[in-house]
Amino acid sequence: MALTGRAALIAALASVPVGVWDPSWTGILAVNTPLAVACACDFALAAPVRRLGLTRSGDASARLGETADVTLTVSNPSGRPLRARLRDAWPPSSWQPGTETAASRHSLTVPAGERRRVTTRLRPTRRGDRHADRVTIRSYGPLGLLTRQGTHRVPWTVRVLPPFTSRKHLPSKLSRLRELDGRTSVLTRGEGTEFDSLREYVPGDDTRSIDWRATARHSTVAVRTWRPERDRHILLVLDTGRTSAGRVGDAPRLDAAMDAALLLAALASRAGDRVDLLAYDRRVRALLQGRTAGDVLPSLVNAMATLEPELVETDARGLAATTLRSAPRRSLVVLFTTLDAAPIEEGLLPVLPQLTQRHTVLVASVADPHVSRMAQARGHTDAIYEAAAAAQAQSERRHIADQLRRHGVTVVDATPDELPPALADAYLELKAAGRL
Repeated sequence: MALTGRAALIAALASVPVGVWDPSWTGILAVNTPLAVACACDFALAAPVRRLGLTRSGDASARLGETADVTLTVSNPSGRPLRARLRDAWPPSSWQPGTETAASRHSLTVPAGERRRVTTRLRPTRRGDRHADRVTIRSYGPLGLLTRQGTHRVPWTVRVLPPFTSRKHLPSKLSRLRELDGRTSVLTRGEGTEFDSLREYVPGDDTRSIDWRATARHSTVAVRTWRPERDRHILLVLDTGRTSAGRVGDAPRLDAAMDAALLLAALASRAGDRVDLLAYDRRVRALLQGRTAGDVLPSLVNAMATLEPELVETDARGLAATTLRSAPRRSLVVLFTTLDAAPIEEGLLPVLPQLTQRHTVLVASVADPHVSRMAQARGHTDAIYEAAAAAQAQSERRHIADQLRRHGVTVVDATPDELPPALADAYLELKAAGRL
């Protein structure tokens, strides 16, 4: 059978493995010598793959849910033009499901001695570091009959940062902070511990704030105004043990805790307080100390990016000891952990007096909104059983929270969406009361 045309040749060679000289080739090409010459010329004119130069540039970080553009520059030092298909391989979590094929494959033509750029757009679905894998290039001859193929290692890392969705609450919390700080015309009832200035008495002011010496020197009654203390120390403690791996909605509890911690850190740094971070389960996973106000939020986001829940029971004694070493002076310790009965009663409660004796302690816990929905379910037998189970779970959480409060701990228990603003409000209340 005589073979004519490119389509017939491709069909005949489809079963021949790449790079293997099969004996059947001899028969095919012997029948059609011009075809054999065309294939040899086409292969010879395909640009070599191994000699190509590849470099990367572009985004080195992106927030979860956002895109990152990584540019690959392909240099062709040979004397033949490069006509190629390129695959830029990354881990599967670098794209939304189903979009990897379209995003990672590119067609390009690079004239001899020139360079061209292709851009791979990533949209990661998980926090952490995403490392580039191999770049596979298939170089075609001018007829597209035969190809050269090879791979290159071109390292690049994109760090996927926490999304910080709760930053939308920051303007309102800063407004409340300015009220406490006396920088607006709104009068606040709370007193800090730092004397700020004198002003004229208005009905409703606490009479204990009247400055009698200043009143004697003026014709009006003068009262002292106070502002919240600055330069307080706040230690954010993330429990990265097994309970932080439990999923609430589409994300682990740890991610929701991080979001609340970032809002509190942003607010506290604006208030002039110093913010440190400790992540712990059975050992220190992250420790961030001594950052300036302008650097604290980027540093926290970068440190949290690679944190993952560990499937081990948290060592409460080790956590307490590490917290005391990390906060030698009196501080506000914000512990992000669960309100499950066993970890609290067997782990945290026995060591809690060590913390409350030296520090103000606030426990922030992520509640599951699905439990609240279950508690309201009615209508059939299964729903009633689910409601009973949910009510029992809620009762146990309230009992644990009451136990912590009896030890002098402030407790904030809220769903992922409600936890960040609720925690910020608790911080502002402590600041207004002069308890920091």
